[in-house]
Amino acid sequence: MLSDTEIVKNHQPQPIKNIASKIGIDDKFLIPYGDLMTKVHIDALKTSKDFGKLILVSATTPTPAGEGKTTTTIGLGQAFTQQDDSVCLALREPSLGPCLGMKGGATGGGYSQIVPVDRINLHFTGDFHAITSANNLISAAIDNHIFHGNTLQIDHRQIVWRRVMDMNDRSLRHIVLGLGGKMQGIPREGGFDITAASEVMAMLCLAENFSDLRNRLDQTLLGYTYDSRPVFIKSLNITDAVLALLRDAIHPNLVQSLEGTPVFVHGGPFANIAHGCNSVLATRMAMKHADWAITEAGFGFDLGAEKFFDIKCRMAEIDPAAVVLVTTVRALKMHGGMSKEQLTTPDVDYVKAGLVNLDKHIESVQIFNKTPVVALNRFGNDTDEEIQIIRQHVEAKNIAFAESNHFSQGGKGALELADKVKIAAENTQKFKPLYQLEQSIVEKIQAVCMQMYGAKDVAFTKDAEKDLKHIESLKLTHLPICIAKAPSSLSDDPLLHGRPRDFQVTVRNIHINSGAGFLVVLTGNIMRMPGLPKVPAAEKVQVLDDGEIIGVG
Repeated sequence: MLSDTEIVKNHQPQPIKNIASKIGIDDKFLIPYGDLMTKVHIDALKTSKDFGKLILVSATTPTPAGEGKTTTTIGLGQAFTQQDDSVCLALREPSLGPCLGMKGGATGGGYSQIVPVDRINLHFTGDFHAITSANNLISAAIDNHIFHGNTLQIDHRQIVWRRVMDMNDRSLRHIVLGLGGKMQGIPREGGFDITAASEVMAMLCLAENFSDLRNRLDQTLLGYTYDSRPVFIKSLNITDAVLALLRDAIHPNLVQSLEGTPVFVHGGPFANIAHGCNSVLATRMAMKHADWAITEAGFGFDLGAEKFFDIKCRMAEIDPAAVVLVTTVRALKMHGGMSKEQLTTPDVDYVKAGLVNLDKHIESVQIFNKTPVVALNRFGNDTDEEIQIIRQHVEAKNIAFAESNHFSQGGKGALELADKVKIAAENTQKFKPLYQLEQSIVEKIQAVCMQMYGAKDVAFTKDAEKDLKHIESLKLTHLPICIAKAPSSLSDDPLLHGRPRDFQVTVRNIHINSGAGFLVVLTGNIMRMPGLPKVPAAEKVQVLDDGEIIGVG
């Protein structure tokens, strides 16, 4: 089979205006970035057309390389295109952190890719840079206000707003800034998160329009005064300056798949440290301009999909008609106890042992009142015997199963999956949230940890208990929760694979994201600024003499 790069080279994409026209978007709404990419102004949502049906793609607990959830989403969309259905995808934007770190790009693979690969993976239309700049303007304004007299009486020891950058850099997690003397600022502790974890990213992805984004920014918590009164962005008089930096970023980006399927790619919060979903505006744009909209939520169902339902669906008042649960032979072998170095070795016993992880995710989907379609993303080393074991196990539960070969065959390889998704969509039921907003924060956290992860108990550190009391004093207990947790395990211990039981989740801190409208619950040793691996993907990137970039897909 050809490499991803070779496949793309042999493909001739359509002008992006043709793709927009295919789903009924008038040229007046397009903000082009060359011939292959365009932003679509949010006013394109002001049409009388009804919303199409939404399909959510999630996955079982992944291996470090991921199980092809995005690739499956693209392949499924192409299968709908093959069947002459009106379809549009809504995906997250790639972050430079994983692109140049561990996982590589986020534009799919094989014959299920979105293009232009290099531009989408590297800078794209500048949304991440706009979010980074907006976030860091807020940081600069805080320190500048303190330097110039501090009329708001901001306590530099109680600033909760952090700087961000779109790169993995563990050295910046905890720093001291303002060193160098009287004219260089006020020395204090601080640090950087990755841009995908920025509250600005979350606000952009959950905003309904410019007015909503402005209101969210105004009410974003920055820190506290010396007498512990909260300070919000509104007090710094920079809300409109921040909004100006986000003026273009709020409009969803439109690209295409290799088979000409329209794809909105907008927003990119990680699901292990943020809410893990593309923007509400992009999802609505896809639903508004096609009979079928297909979206994804990051990492396993316990992370991205839980937040999709409990945060995004609740805020945006959307409800998927079908849920696809992607799994792979190699992931199940890892959860069955096989070492990561041996995952390409055929072994039905390890597959059987790992089915407990799939079982838990199926149960988790059902908790939300949905019945999943299990999609087996087939890899070249998988055997028919291994796949048959999984098929029999799933179908014995009266759950639909489809082997998908979209990587090697494109849309044709996902036709069985498309058929079963359509059947599932005909029998959908309204989703049921995992918890009610009126419940206490502790009850919400317990609900997610015990029902989604399978934990026996939840422990709160002394810092977390202080956070709980503080949130109660600010009367913010009604907010939904966004749990930051290890993505490689159902537990908060990344080394516990399979279906851990009788474990305890440790909550170490709870951060207030008042602008985004949720509470970030930090568990275990999760970091909001990743580090690079020993051999980062950046070492594989090549720039040819003609300017062509390879190695970022």
